[in-house]
Amino acid sequence: MKVLYNQRCAICKKNVVKISSRRQFPICYDCQKNELKGEIKNAKLRKMFDIPEDFYRESPFLRSVKIYYLKFGKISEKQIEFFKKTVREMKEK
Repeated sequence: MKVLYNQRCAICKKNVVKISSRRQFPICYDCQKNELKGEIKNAKLRKMFDIPEDFYRESPFLRSVKIYYLKFGKISEKQIEFFKKTVREMKEK
């Protein structure tokens, strides 16, 4: 189990973000909310990204994968695999 630290958001400076390394850039869900909005054209990926908002609120990794897809229009098979694995683990909790 990795150790999580509380750090203030680097953008708004009011919300607290849990990070596991000091090299991570702490950014809260509220600051990234606008980047998560967009149209997903691929039906398979639309279904994959259709998860509860709380999962995106809790996991910076899930947010980063979705933002990457919205910016560049593609993600790798490894990203898809780990996205699904993370969602599965969060559903089990």
